[in-house]
Amino acid sequence: MEYRTYSPLEVRRLIRKGEITTPTAGMCGGYAQANLVILPKELAYDFLLFAQRNPKACPILEVMDEGERMVRYMAGDGDIATDLPKYRVYEYGELTGEYTDIEKFWRPDFISFLIGCSFSFEEELLEANITVRHIEEQCNVPMYMTNIPCEKAGIFSGNVVVSMRPIPFKDVPRAVSVTAGMPKVHGAPIHIGSPEVIGIKRIDRPDFGDPVTIKEDEIPVFWPCGVTPQAALMASRPPFAITHAPGHMFITDVKNVELKF
Repeated sequence: MEYRTYSPLEVRRLIRKGEITTPTAGMCGGYAQANLVILPKELAYDFLLFAQRNPKACPILEVMDEGERMVRYMAGDGDIATDLPKYRVYEYGELTGEYTDIEKFWRPDFISFLIGCSFSFEEELLEANITVRHIEEQCNVPMYMTNIPCEKAGIFSGNVVVSMRPIPFKDVPRAVSVTAGMPKVHGAPIHIGSPEVIGIKRIDRPDFGDPVTIKEDEIPVFWPCGVTPQAALMASRPPFAITHAPGHMFITDVKNVELKF
């Protein structure tokens, strides 16, 4: 698996040089990955409150100081403006572009939030001999908008986004148990099977990411996803925001095992 054995520092430097622009699933085995939200200071408190009220979808790993680009706690030598493979810029809720760095957009009033990512618990699933299909098929994880409402906070509202992994029926209890022990990276699934119940009409057409194969002996299992803030940005329409592109994460220096209970 490409970049699986690389260190987070090595991969971040390759990303900074523009040599990696792909989704980060499976990279730097054993190390936690993080979603990103960057907002002007005037909106930061509302978003922090939104995350606090929706901890399964938005588990905060680090909040950076105003205007600070260098990550302080989750990584050494990590520049939040250059070290993700792909970023998204939103203006009044509309996606206006994707970029491999955001230096030209940087402002001294920006506050950055690193949010736990389900890619982090995939290492635990693999160690439990549970297949992770999008890694196996070398594509991005499928993600879906749902009809599950988030708790509103300030200007922010919207519905939960979920990531889906097909799990063999016999392995579902083990998958639930493994991920439940990692609440800082979304924890246990919030729905199993019957995608239509949570508003997903076409399992083969994810709203973000790529479709994956679901075999006859498997059932779709849905976890809260760190793309939920992007859904909230689209619903709430703040003047300006920056996020990671779905599946293109910040790779931290923190081991996944450090994010367990």
